[in-house]
Formats: sequence, structure tokens, C-alpha cells
Amino acid sequence: MEIPVNNDNIKLDNHLCFYIYVTSRAIQRMYMPRLKQLGLTYPQYLVLVALYDKQKLTVNELGRLLDLEYDTLSPMLKRMTDRGLISKVRSTEDERIVELTLLSEGKLKRQQALQLPQLLASNSGLTDEEWQQMVHLTEKMFKNISE
Repeated sequence: MEIPVNNDNIKLDNHLCFYIYVTSRAIQRMYMPRLKQLGLTYPQYLVLVALYDKQKLTVNELGRLLDLEYDTLSPMLKRMTDRGLISKVRSTEDERIVELTLLSEGKLKRQQALQLPQLLASNSGLTDEEWQQMVHLTEKMFKNISE
């Protein structure tokens, strides 16, 4: 798909990246009061969601999944380990690999935040079909531009 450059295209209102950016920030603002009660940042919440879903991930797998660099991920994971939310264990097969799992406290925090996706869905104004389409299209675009 090629978009011809013209005066309408350069307006901020015509930039998909702008709407994705401000939507992401609005979601984080919506989640913030509940996350603050739980003592979590938004990236920490995403770590809990990923580990709750996958059970075990390596640091590298988590970084790829959340599109976070090691330098960003490492200090956050240390804080989460220090708080007893996750465990970090070196693989017995290859000590360069660090495996992450949720601890009981991390599972509890994840369970306490289970209503957040429903809050977003109900406030989005999207139908179930539109929601699924939005998820599919944004996932597709992310994969295409990340490769």
C-alpha cells in the first residue's frame, strides 16, 4: 500500500502513529489508579500478564514479547524479584539463560488486576467483532514493522 504525499497526509489527524500513541497513553492512564493500588507500573503489569499466560519465559523471550531492550528490562525484573513477584533462575542446561516464573505474590497481583482488560473493552465503544479486528490488525502491523 502506497500513500501519496499531499497536504492532507501530513496533518497530525491523518497519522495512524499519532492515534496509536495517544491511545496507548490513554489506556495507561485508565489503568493507572488500579495499578497504583497494586504497587505496579504498566510495564510490570505486562510482565505479570505475560508470565501468568506463558508460565515460564526466558529474559530474552520476555524482551522480544514486550519489545523491551535488556537494559530496560533488567532493572525492572530485579525490582520485581526483590518484591517477591517473580523468580529469576539460571537454566541448568545453559547458565547464560535466565528463566522467569511468577511467584505466589505475582500471581495474586495478576489476579487482582484481572478486571483491567474488561474495563478497557467496556470503555472502548467497540463491538466484539471490532475488538477482535483491532487486536488482529494491530498485531499484524506490529509483526510486519518489527521484522
